[in-house]
Amino acid sequence: MGILDWFKNRPASVAPDPVSDEVVSKAIEKAVSLTNPRLKLIRSYHERLALPVKGCVGYLNEKMLALPPAIQVCDENWAMEPVLRAFFARAQEIPIALGQSRNLRTFFKKFPETEYAYFVLGLTYNERHLCGLSLQGGVDQQGRTQTVVDFSVPRTRICGHTEEEVRRLLAAQSFEYLVAQAMVEIGETRSERLELEDSRNLIRARLRLLQQQGPGLGSVFEAAPASTEQMKLETQLMDNERQMEELGSSQSVLENELECLCKVLEVPERYIRFERTQLRLSTLNVVLDGNSTDVASDVIFTMAILSGVPKEQRAFVIGRVARSELPEAKLDIANAERFL
Repeated sequence: MGILDWFKNRPASVAPDPVSDEVVSKAIEKAVSLTNPRLKLIRSYHERLALPVKGCVGYLNEKMLALPPAIQVCDENWAMEPVLRAFFARAQEIPIALGQSRNLRTFFKKFPETEYAYFVLGLTYNERHLCGLSLQGGVDQQGRTQTVVDFSVPRTRICGHTEEEVRRLLAAQSFEYLVAQAMVEIGETRSERLELEDSRNLIRARLRLLQQQGPGLGSVFEAAPASTEQMKLETQLMDNERQMEELGSSQSVLENELECLCKVLEVPERYIRFERTQLRLSTLNVVLDGNSTDVASDVIFTMAILSGVPKEQRAFVIGRVARSELPEAKLDIANAERFL
């Protein structure tokens, strides 16, 4: 069972209460099994991971509780919901985006008795700085620089029956992302060790050939060993052994991997952040200050900033949609013709 499944099957929802020992133990076991099950050979692995994991889960729980409440995502709500007007230029774009969501369709198909679905609606966020922009579409005579916010590529993720379930699943995927960052860093060290081992095996093979009176036909004609080449290979082998010693023995490798996992989970905010964002936007998504008298709305959403691998920045809200508001699936003729 993967880490996401573990979060799905947790009986407790995200809550402000202290993280229980049971949750910490399950999180440790899942993190270790995903990273390297051999970490369990280190007797103190559970004790060393307990504090970082507890702090990490607590951090994610806190961030999930701080997310704005879910909003109704539908074309009828576009005129009344500022964040939907900021995300979508027209009300008609909303059912199009929802209709393209395989996640929503799969969810409603899997649970035919469910009338509503909650989900994460995320969009790419970009800022443009334009000089001389007028809010009325003309030229600003004062030459002021305006910041315009662009939201694009809407995607629906993490569907659930309730808002609390979606928050919990989002916390689960965030934890999974953090474990993956540790795996990336550990993988780099593993790759380096494998390259050194391969190089060492090759050097030793070439040395054996030279010590047998030269490679290939050299031994048949009793050619003298290439002493210069042999010395060069021996020097390379010594350098290889030194680098292998720096990486440590198998036991020390496990120690380093455990330490890497601990370090990532100790500072989750270094890899993933959830920032509550409030912007005062005009109808053209121009950022205005509090002194502006132009027609504007306060738009509230959350910015997810992923600083690991891959790096990404997405604006998102938790949405709610009725089964009846999901348009019927249409045959994509353009893509179907490609396979004929």
